[in-house]
Amino acid sequence: MTRWLGWGMVLMMLTVTLGACATMSEPEPTLYKRLGGREGIRGVVDDFVAFLVADPRVKDRFTKLTPAQVEKLKTNASDQICDATGGPCSYLGKDMKAAHTGMNITEADWSATVEDLIKALDKRNVAKKDQQELIGLLAPMKKDIVGQ
Repeated sequence: MTRWLGWGMVLMMLTVTLGACATMSEPEPTLYKRLGGREGIRGVVDDFVAFLVADPRVKDRFTKLTPAQVEKLKTNASDQICDATGGPCSYLGKDMKAAHTGMNITEADWSATVEDLIKALDKRNVAKKDQQELIGLLAPMKKDIVGQ
């Protein structure tokens, strides 16, 4: 009888353990990983800047930049997205208010820029859920960009 009781306890523990394992799932990868890491983010940023330069609504802000300034913009944007999405990067550029002071960015400029970012994300086949998460992370910056 004791032997059956021992086996019963073992079976019960196995059932509970296996049941717990079945309900546990792998944690979802960070947005950084879902965007493709540094390479994926840089690809999105490269496309984003290309869309900005081609967009008649905002291109004047970008076509005057030197190649070195464009590279700095891309590096800063990539680092900022990497940092915000859980990646190993640190954004070391200016805060958004200081970076945009005197630029007189309007609501229309902001909207065009967000649309161009979404086009870049679409081009890179980023899932809509991930796009929304990224936009949600970046949206609070609006108050420090528009109207400065």
